[in-house]
Amino acid sequence: MVEELSPQCSAKGCRASAAWQLLWNNPKLHDPQYRKTWLACADHRVSLGAFLEARSFLREVTPFVSADDASIS
Repeated sequence: MVEELSPQCSAKGCRASAAWQLLWNNPKLHDPQYRKTWLACADHRVSLGAFLEARSFLREVTPFVSADDASIS
């Protein structure tokens, strides 16, 4: 039997459950409408967002409800 894991924060070493999804793209590599997704817990939402924002990659931050409602990349 395989245990199903809940989606976790994308911050290095963090195992907390995801509460936010940070939608981003790198305009040098991706079409403008393309979005990649990082998940964040409440503690890492700001630091992950700041990392993406500093590079002008962050497009949108939305609450993460369930894996069924998000495209994880």
